[in-house]
Amino acid sequence: MKKKKQVKLTSRHWIVIMTIVCIGLIVTSLSSDMVAAPIRSVAGYFITPFQNGINDIGNWMSDNSAGFRDNKALAEENKELQAQIDELTMKNNELMQNSAGLERLEALYQLDHDYEDYQKVAAEVISKDPGNWYSTFVINRGTNSGIDVDMNVIGQGGLIGIVTEVGANWAQVRAIIDDESNVSVMIRDTSNNFMVSGSLLEEGSGKIDFFQLRDPDDEVLEGAAVVTSNISSKFLPGLLVGYISDIKVNANELTKSGTIIPVADFTNLREVLVITDLKETKEIPAS
Repeated sequence: MKKKKQVKLTSRHWIVIMTIVCIGLIVTSLSSDMVAAPIRSVAGYFITPFQNGINDIGNWMSDNSAGFRDNKALAEENKELQAQIDELTMKNNELMQNSAGLERLEALYQLDHDYEDYQKVAAEVISKDPGNWYSTFVINRGTNSGIDVDMNVIGQGGLIGIVTEVGANWAQVRAIIDDESNVSVMIRDTSNNFMVSGSLLEEGSGKIDFFQLRDPDDEVLEGAAVVTSNISSKFLPGLLVGYISDIKVNANELTKSGTIIPVADFTNLREVLVITDLKETKEIPAS
């Protein structure tokens, strides 16, 4: 067998080889830049919008995440504010109730002062007969407080009614608007005497009837004040009943009749004063 010839590379050979490799690398680099430039251009045309879309989605998600956190915070704030509003509303209602109660007590105090010649006991209405009107009702004072039958009851500026039944801690009152009620009254300024009767048949009007008014000189006009007369058998004199609302001459042409608007609101009674002086034991003041 023939021995293979061994190729010996000299320094000159290595220089030539290195030179060729360098030239090849240079050519390859140049050609790569020339090819990559169009590719980069095409890639940028398609990829850049996609990247922008990804960025927009990311931004949207970030904004919505922040918005969600903001909405949650607002919901918590609204919840706290609603709780504060509810608390303030409750306190306002309490203040309004207290204010209304104070006004009623002030009116009752004024009424007590207006009739200061009479001894009185304050009481609250605790029940009433069915219906819109306080024609008969029960108060929370009785014999233990000195209350007795036939004692006059006043409130809201004038006469309310009279005590008809009494227990140890309660009493029943028949109002002047009750069908069974008849009160002897007079015109405050002229002293003309006549009668007032309860008239629940006119329940919707809020008025009570009067009759047997003798007024030959036509002195009595609409708006005249009506008070209890000094000839009443059970009612103390001078208690304000109401005001004449209309008046007409009867067929006999001797008397007049009509209606009175009571000074008290018989659809809403809360507190009253019971006059503990009875008519037969109270000296009638000179008119």
